[in-house]
Amino acid sequence: MPEVIFQGPEGRLEGRYHPQKEKDSPLGIILHPHPKFGGTMNNRVVYNLHYAFFRMGFTVLRFNFRGVGRSQGTYDEGVGELSDAAAALDYLQALNPNAKHCWVAGFSFGAWIGMQLLMRRPEVSGFVSVSPPANMYDFTFLAPCPSSGLIINGSADNVAPPESIEDLVRRLREQKGITISHQVVASAGHFFEEPNMDTLITCVDEYVRRRLTETTR
Repeated sequence: MPEVIFQGPEGRLEGRYHPQKEKDSPLGIILHPHPKFGGTMNNRVVYNLHYAFFRMGFTVLRFNFRGVGRSQGTYDEGVGELSDAAAALDYLQALNPNAKHCWVAGFSFGAWIGMQLLMRRPEVSGFVSVSPPANMYDFTFLAPCPSSGLIINGSADNVAPPESIEDLVRRLREQKGITISHQVVASAGHFFEEPNMDTLITCVDEYVRRRLTETTR
């Protein structure tokens, strides 16, 4: 999988790009957890999501937010990181102008950024939010949420408590015109340590494949 460097708002951003042979393959962008707490594009959840989307036929990009790894710039409280994500999506779309669908998947802080990207970019047709930190960040910007998607978390998560995520899901499900799926992985903590990683990826795989089948009917 080629390493890539592309231009972001505050300098170069480092990524990993995994293209499909089919030029009209759907696009997937994967967003990593909090840079101030060790989050990088090589986080295990992010890495496994990347390859799960690739196995499902997506052309996939994951990257380091500003100030992480070889990416230039400094942490910007989520504001700059959202701009980084938008630049990454621009880069991915420029390389794949014939793509018909685009999805965003994020883990923890990356889930928060991913949901904001969803609001900015109407071409994003689906999302996967893993362990969204609804106890730490305000998700009320999802009014209305423009796309259906999957929210998934562990029942033993002590970083993003299940009750805060359940409240987020409840509020989103009150909206009309979208379907929010919610799955809880029993006994899993925030980082889905083994054997829970396999369960997480299986849930994501089943959900996304079902959605892809629905869009091609």
